[in-house]
Amino acid sequence: MIGIVVVVIALYAAFIHKYPWQNPYELKAVFANASNLAVGSPVREAGVVVGKVTSIDSKKGSSASVVTMSLNDDALPIHKDAELKIRPRIFLEGNFFVDLRPGSGGAGEISSDEQVPMSQTYSPVQIDQVLSVLQGSARESAQRLIQGYGNALNGKPRPGEDRLADPSTVGQTAAQSLNDSLDHAVPALRNLAIVNEALLGTEPHDLSNLIDSAGRTSAELARHESSLQGLVTNFNTTTAAFASQSTALQTSIRLLPVVLVQADNALLHLNQSFPPLRAFSREILPGVRETPATVAASFPWIAQTRRLVSPAELGGLVNDLRSTVPNLASTTDESIKLFPQVDLVSRCFTKVLLPTGDIKVEDPPLSTGIENYKEFWQTLTALSGESQNFDGNGSYTRFQTGGGSHFVSTGKAVGADSSSVQFGNAIAQPIGDRPARPSARPPYNRSFACYKNPIPDINGAATVSGP
Repeated sequence: MIGIVVVVIALYAAFIHKYPWQNPYELKAVFANASNLAVGSPVREAGVVVGKVTSIDSKKGSSASVVTMSLNDDALPIHKDAELKIRPRIFLEGNFFVDLRPGSGGAGEISSDEQVPMSQTYSPVQIDQVLSVLQGSARESAQRLIQGYGNALNGKPRPGEDRLADPSTVGQTAAQSLNDSLDHAVPALRNLAIVNEALLGTEPHDLSNLIDSAGRTSAELARHESSLQGLVTNFNTTTAAFASQSTALQTSIRLLPVVLVQADNALLHLNQSFPPLRAFSREILPGVRETPATVAASFPWIAQTRRLVSPAELGGLVNDLRSTVPNLASTTDESIKLFPQVDLVSRCFTKVLLPTGDIKVEDPPLSTGIENYKEFWQTLTALSGESQNFDGNGSYTRFQTGGGSHFVSTGKAVGADSSSVQFGNAIAQPIGDRPARPSARPPYNRSFACYKNPIPDINGAATVSGP
């Protein structure tokens, strides 16, 4: 009975690849697109395989997929803020794998009946998805955007546009005024650094708590896509209403200085009521006085930027690259045909050729005990050694032509006519060839995929001398 139990356990472990007493941890995650995964795909943590994919199911009422993974003890514990990404494996491996990040210890562990939500999973973006965005309309929009940005920086102000501008910037382009503003960038950036330091908070983990709250807010927004869509639509409607009243808005802005002058008396009385505000205003005056100098210092930068976006620089580069976009699209179309063939070659290498090269050829008494792919490279090294200049006659391999009283013949080749027979004389009577010559040519089928072939039985051939 003990022997029967041992045999059953051994057979179960050999075919199921796990032991009956093992109870691996199962983790479920929701992916927006899991078409690149397959059952058996590895799960890696920091580059180390810690499990594999056991099943891929469709999420009910959604186009997403629920991926179930079996993890070993090295991957535990898994926390509630864990992240999972589907990433491509290296060229010779093929397929994809799941990159697991178990999360932080303060988030708590995830229970067996919970799923990692879609907001914490990521699917790979294929190159055809990126290039499919760059269609004709998208390219035209990008061109208009770049041209509009160039005009905004390099365009001269139209009559009346700089009527209310500072005298030092009248008649200048936006790029020139931006260069002038850099003269006062140092004190402004110093104050910005003070503001950024204040954003860190007054207590430990204030910023991390803010980021955590923002993450939870984003997750809630992702769960209510329809409501978010309505918000964006309403915002678009509001913006369109402002655009339809652009004339009235310009009039309001034009009259705003007059209103401010009238409000000066009111602000004077308000200033008397708020002494700290008056002190703040006095302290800020030095920075205001430095503003014209900052604008003047930015002029050289604006001049350089104008040259950078000129037709001789970036403008010409954009025109040169415009003709390459159709070729890039053609390359993408052809790569769709190429990648399946590359995948077949990769599978042939990983499933047939590389495992075959790891087999050790047993050919006593000539066995070397090393893998046959190593024997191949050692053969090339030995042949190179034979070809060295050892007698001054040049680099080539020499063989003894032979000759003698024994008449020998190769016989008719398999599948050939009698003209393939070769004759010669030998010094001694041949005892045969090694390994034995097969009686028929091995089958060859071009329509059968290479990776579907079993690993060749290299040691199955007869190793004794044949007739």
